[in-house]
Amino acid sequence: MAKFDQGDDSVVVIIGSGAGGGTLANELAQKGIKVVVLEAGAMQSNASFINDEWKSFSQLAWLDPRTTSGSWRVATDFAGLPAWICKTVGGTTTHWAGASLRLQEHEFKARTTYGDIRGASLMDWPLTLNELEPYYAKAEDKMGVTRTHGIPGLPGNNNFKVLYAGATRLGYKEVHTGNMAINSEPRDDRGRCMQLGFCFQGCKSGAKWSTLYTELPKAEKTGNMELRPQSHVTRIEHNEAGKVTGVVYFDKDGQEQRQKARIVCVAGNSIETPRLLLLSASNQFKDGLANSSGQVGRNYMRHVTGSVYGVFKNPVNMYRGTTMAGIVRDEARHDTRRGFAGGYELETLSLGIPFMAAFLNPGGWGEEFAWYMDHYTHMAGMWVVGEDMPRESNRVTLNPNVKDRWGNAVPNVHFDDHDNDIAMRNHAFTQGERIYQAAGSIKAFRTPPYPSTHNLGTCRMGASASDSVCNAHGQTHDIANLFISDGSQFTTGGAENPTLTIVTLAIRQADYIAGQMSARAI
Repeated sequence: MAKFDQGDDSVVVIIGSGAGGGTLANELAQKGIKVVVLEAGAMQSNASFINDEWKSFSQLAWLDPRTTSGSWRVATDFAGLPAWICKTVGGTTTHWAGASLRLQEHEFKARTTYGDIRGASLMDWPLTLNELEPYYAKAEDKMGVTRTHGIPGLPGNNNFKVLYAGATRLGYKEVHTGNMAINSEPRDDRGRCMQLGFCFQGCKSGAKWSTLYTELPKAEKTGNMELRPQSHVTRIEHNEAGKVTGVVYFDKDGQEQRQKARIVCVAGNSIETPRLLLLSASNQFKDGLANSSGQVGRNYMRHVTGSVYGVFKNPVNMYRGTTMAGIVRDEARHDTRRGFAGGYELETLSLGIPFMAAFLNPGGWGEEFAWYMDHYTHMAGMWVVGEDMPRESNRVTLNPNVKDRWGNAVPNVHFDDHDNDIAMRNHAFTQGERIYQAAGSIKAFRTPPYPSTHNLGTCRMGASASDSVCNAHGQTHDIANLFISDGSQFTTGGAENPTLTIVTLAIRQADYIAGQMSARAI
């Protein structure tokens, strides 16, 4: 691995090694650009992943203190865990299920398409689907997304077969095993999926795309990237001219370090990214870096989520095979006759017994809860993924009353459902129950949203510096050599799982950064 001096101010520093940061690192390194990746978490591997839900959770999850407020149920049930993301090399690409869907054309024009929805801060993206399509194609090829580039779909497990039977009986047409970044056949020096069933716990076979064992090793081989695990960044520094000059971080031994930089790219997820910008406030940037609009931390989105489980007379054994084994896409359209704007996906989901006990109905112990647990092997499950409305009041702020181990204010995540979110979730719950009833269920159960896994917004892109944090390339309006490189950029959420779009934006951002560096514009 390359080693760069901490005083080398010619490097690009990337904070975070997940879908955005890890992809960006490889793309820049392949172009001959020197990169230092600072990752707060430790290095794991296919061999060290644990096929045990609770032990794996402790190994991979971001468990630093956080606080939660708002009327969402997560604030009651999981106040210290508003989001289920990872603190490890590869970030949440170690934990994700692999669903890789393109945003739809109308979702890039949400304000134009949906109109002025009261209580929402809708805005059109400064990008179109047409502009992103060639980058989407590159991302799908890089990730090996099934049903693209001639890659066959994955086989359907019992959980999918139940979904398919019920959905097709209701007349749904777009029902299949998904567009998944999981090898259905050997590809990119990685084998095919072995259907082990522990996708959330890190893929031990390496069939699922993760920057841990795809992008980062490839970047290292160029000799242009240095990866520093267990490096927790606490501040971004700048000079009198207002340009960022480097970062301050604590290494694995707890020692404070500084790394100089020509460019800083923040890819710490939609909670830690705005937190870091706010923690980097100075006399020149009193409200935090890149925050002249006041939008840093605002418009936090998590997708409209929730789950439906159906119980059947015969065993389903939903836990066998990929965690997310299929999808119904028909409801992802915009059709206000349903009583809400935007749309949603229905995706199969399975949880093991330990997580099912924790998440089925938090605090709901009793006869009914015990009945469902007794019928675990006869259960099928699905997850709702829908477009939630951005709201300025849904935001990440600093909580000065709670400090982390380095003495910094922890992030507080505030969220209230919009009426549109509630209407969409109720519609999805009903359709999910109808699917299982059509497939012959004897009982169905709705579960409230879990801690967030799709964290979006908080540093959104836009055409104007007055109402957004960064431009269409993730470059902050206020500071030319400071970039946002993760899902924080999202202007709106769409109905689709976000990882493919994060990777797509990272590929495009790398081209832009390389061009700007070559032209000496930054």
